[in-house]
Amino acid sequence: MASSNAMTMMKSSQQQVMMMKKRKRKKEQQLSLGELKTLGEQLLSSRSHINNLPRLLNFIKHPREDFHPAYALESLLSLQSFFTPLLPDLSASRSRSSISSSDASTTTAAHLIYSTWLRSKFDDFLQSLFSISTSALSDPTLREVVLETIMEFVKVANAGNFHSSIFHRFLHAIVHSTLGVGDILLELLASKYFKYIDVRYFTYISLEKIARTLEPEDSADDKGATSESAAGNRSRASMEVCIRIIYHLLSRIPPLEVSVVESNYEMWSCVDIFTRKFDKKNHDHLSDAEDKQQKLRLHDRKGFSAASVTKKMKLKFSKAWISFLRLPLPLDVYKEVLATLHQAVIPHLSNPIMLCDFLTRSYDIGGVVSVMALSSLYILMTQHGLEYPNFYGKLYALLEPSIFMAKYRAKFFELIDSCLKSPLLPAYLAAAFCKKLSRLALSVPPSGALIIIALVHNLLRRHPSINFLVHQGYVNEAGKETSATDKSGVDRTDDTDSASKQGIDQFDDEQSDPMKTNAMRSSLWEIDTLRHHYCPPVSRFVLSLESDLTIRAKTSEVAVQDFSSGSYATIFGEEIRRRVKQVPLAFYKSTPTSLFSESDFRGWTFDLNDGEPVAVNDENGTVDTPKEHDHISVKRQCLVPV
Repeated sequence: MASSNAMTMMKSSQQQVMMMKKRKRKKEQQLSLGELKTLGEQLLSSRSHINNLPRLLNFIKHPREDFHPAYALESLLSLQSFFTPLLPDLSASRSRSSISSSDASTTTAAHLIYSTWLRSKFDDFLQSLFSISTSALSDPTLREVVLETIMEFVKVANAGNFHSSIFHRFLHAIVHSTLGVGDILLELLASKYFKYIDVRYFTYISLEKIARTLEPEDSADDKGATSESAAGNRSRASMEVCIRIIYHLLSRIPPLEVSVVESNYEMWSCVDIFTRKFDKKNHDHLSDAEDKQQKLRLHDRKGFSAASVTKKMKLKFSKAWISFLRLPLPLDVYKEVLATLHQAVIPHLSNPIMLCDFLTRSYDIGGVVSVMALSSLYILMTQHGLEYPNFYGKLYALLEPSIFMAKYRAKFFELIDSCLKSPLLPAYLAAAFCKKLSRLALSVPPSGALIIIALVHNLLRRHPSINFLVHQGYVNEAGKETSATDKSGVDRTDDTDSASKQGIDQFDDEQSDPMKTNAMRSSLWEIDTLRHHYCPPVSRFVLSLESDLTIRAKTSEVAVQDFSSGSYATIFGEEIRRRVKQVPLAFYKSTPTSLFSESDFRGWTFDLNDGEPVAVNDENGTVDTPKEHDHISVKRQCLVPV
């Protein structure tokens, strides 16, 4: 009985509380903007009206049914004016709670309770601001004011120092929201505040921490993973949204330029985060002369602060990007990152070798992902000493007909030309690439054939040891060569090989290992086939290649970038702009003088007879005069006997 009575009393008390809240909401809804402004003025005038604080906070709680932007804006301005002068004391209130019992006599219990209560209300105020700013349904003007309010708290809430805790909570709310990449809040944050170097610095720190919390954890229990598949799909979708927002923020932060750091850099907070903080406790007992000397020392520190600022910014930049690249990136974000990594990220990293795991993993995937990872991987190999033994094997496997229609084919072929430029490449590797490209020339569009001819031309000029591929001598069944001998010093004859007959190409096109393709026993017969290509620019380019090989001293390498971005449209445009000295006619070597030639009508010839057409047959001498109207007097050709 006692327990049932207690339960009924609890239910009745809860109902009473709910009724009281509803009554308060009705009263608040009946307030006008003038009355709301009066509540704010009373709060700012005297501490006796402190109970107006919760009432004002109710107007900016989001989301709620009776939320109105005008009321929220008026409440926001009053609350901002109230909390701004109290922020230095509120930030220190947490440390005061840990004061020892001996020092507790200096502060009353009521003051501690009041400070704790104010701190909780300020946290509620911040949470409401975060909810309004990250809601796409909120008014854009109100969201802009909320952003300015949050950043003002970041600036002044920590006695002039950058309040990293508030800023981290704000970025955490942005990343875990449902905002789109092109949302106005992200654009305002990037355009108005990413120009300040301390905002960039703490943005890198916060995004690194957030990215670490998003890293997937390997679960050992597969059964539990399958049972939570629905929740996993939801979390995967939300993680993709978070990853897109993180990438958008990282990509919108402008890189740090050393020239800007050496001259001057803008700070959002009042205190420079990169210089040693001035000790206020020791400053009180210093004389004026010592004070001036101390300020001069701080001023002299800025002389070497440019290098230290650059070093610190690069370190935070590197940590943020490495943490982000460990996340399971969506495919479109993955491709966009690889496309800009070599220009926007690698030059600003403290140690670019940290990207080797990400790039080698991307290069091993194959397809367009490997093509896009090639630029950054090539920079690490040539400029930062990265060793990747199977680089050329993977590069050889990327040579497929589909690569000639890829979006990034221009950069890919330029990199292939650069990668095969070294004279230290073995002959079998250069021959394999040369033969593979030649075989692809038979199945690619004309623009691809032009690129292949340029690449083969450069390979033959850089590596004289594979010049025998131009005219390779075949081996008969007796083991005797029938034509050009091998001058490369490599034995390519095999008496036991019965397949080495004239007309059989021993090159293995399906082999992925360049060493096993048997390219050294083949020839570039595909290039000779291109002389009869249906596209005139291709056939003309092959003829020019033959002249270049014969006059090697007077020619140079072909610029691959001139052909790497070609297409049907570019070829057609160049042919239209091409000046032709003599236009070929359809069936005549010279300009015809009559509609029909004598060979078209054997035994007949064309002539005029007093202005009337006459047809004369050579065989029987018959003359046919067609009937014409009298009013027509036009000279016409006629047939007369020869």
